[in-house]
Amino acid sequence: MSRFETLQREQMTSRQREVADVIASGPRGALKGPFLALIHNPELAAKVQALGEHLRFDTGLPPQLVEIPILLTARRWSSDYEWAAHARIAREAGLSEAIIEAISKNSRPGRMTPDETLIHDLAHETVWRGQPTDSSYAAFADRFGPATVLDVLAICGYYSLLAFVLNTAKLPAPAGASPLPHIPDEK
Repeated sequence: MSRFETLQREQMTSRQREVADVIASGPRGALKGPFLALIHNPELAAKVQALGEHLRFDTGLPPQLVEIPILLTARRWSSDYEWAAHARIAREAGLSEAIIEAISKNSRPGRMTPDETLIHDLAHETVWRGQPTDSSYAAFADRFGPATVLDVLAICGYYSLLAFVLNTAKLPAPAGASPLPHIPDEK
């Protein structure tokens, strides 16, 4: 049971309907996931949606690379809903099952392409330590540039926000999804 009531269209204010329509007409295709809770604050939902659209669809990174920091962040915050949604998206984008499985266990994936390794290291260090090491930062920046470093940092922060919303809302994971495995250093 979610802590935030799922609003039906007739329960929404005119601003909530306006924001819901913008979200549904964009690449997400519907008001779902964290936006079911966020719509209770339509101004916040509108801004979060706009940032998320850029980070998911407009960074210039291939979709399978974008999914690595998203999965790392979902794992970091044990967000079962975020994990289930993005593990599926990652598979569809071509990310290997071995990488997805390793991230689910908070293990370093064994076989990654050079670009997967660069983004994994930058994002993993960011979500678990609060910042990347100098070597991970430099390697990623040399390959992709400082603007893309900022995009990856923003992906980690954005999906942390969504994990907090989803975990607080207690939104059930999509049907058929398994919870993330418990990892020993989780509280």
